[in-house]
Amino acid sequence: MTDTPASMSYGDYLGLEQLLTAQHPISDHHDEMLFIVIHQTKELWLKQIVRELELALDHIRRDELIPVHKILSRVSRIQAVMTLSWDVLATMTPADYTRFRHVLGSSSGFQSAQFRLVEYLLGLKDAAHLRYQPGGSDWHQALSEALRHPSLWDEANAALARAGFALPEDVLERDWSEAYRPRPEVEGAWVQVYRDPARWWPLYQLAEKLVDLDDAMAGWRHKHVLTVERIIGLKRGTGGTAGVAYLQSTVGKRAFPELWSLRTQV
Repeated sequence: MTDTPASMSYGDYLGLEQLLTAQHPISDHHDEMLFIVIHQTKELWLKQIVRELELALDHIRRDELIPVHKILSRVSRIQAVMTLSWDVLATMTPADYTRFRHVLGSSSGFQSAQFRLVEYLLGLKDAAHLRYQPGGSDWHQALSEALRHPSLWDEANAALARAGFALPEDVLERDWSEAYRPRPEVEGAWVQVYRDPARWWPLYQLAEKLVDLDDAMAGWRHKHVLTVERIIGLKRGTGGTAGVAYLQSTVGKRAFPELWSLRTQV
């Protein structure tokens, strides 16, 4: 047990001196602080999501599926909070943002290593995102490692196979850094779970929590598109990104595709 100093204060425990002095607006425009706080808060929530997903992965590898329900429920609720935060940012008008947008320079949310790490852990693998992190940096290494290892969806399918369902060998052993391709055999196996949930309850519950994550991610992406369009219209995004056009192209991404397609058959 770790001893707590008798002098420990609320501020000490939470590191508030460092946390509350980590905002450094470059301009003198009021809304730049809001922009910074919103994005720093998102990064803190992403940090927690990464911790939860890594814990869920450990449990699934050991076929401990019941605790995963609580873990993924927490993740989906964090996602809901993150989605709601776009409404706060949307109180900033186009004129407000234009006053300080130039100080962002080449920085862009596209460069968020933690967001890409969450995508990789879920199963949305795209090695091209590594180029946005300096080679040899801790984040480049963390993303490279996540890219090389099985994702949440890969581990869920492995658990399905260990339960006795026949899955192709190239689903269970493959180059994990490659983007996942949906397979009819995987869909067929999960269909059996959905047709008899009482028999396969832990797997069924796991599948539905995974759908919660995909659903929440799609909602977050959609709200992101609306917020950006509301503030900058169809202008290009910071850092040279395509802005709304790129964001719209991501709304249809699904980390667990067969869990969506199977619903037509159940």
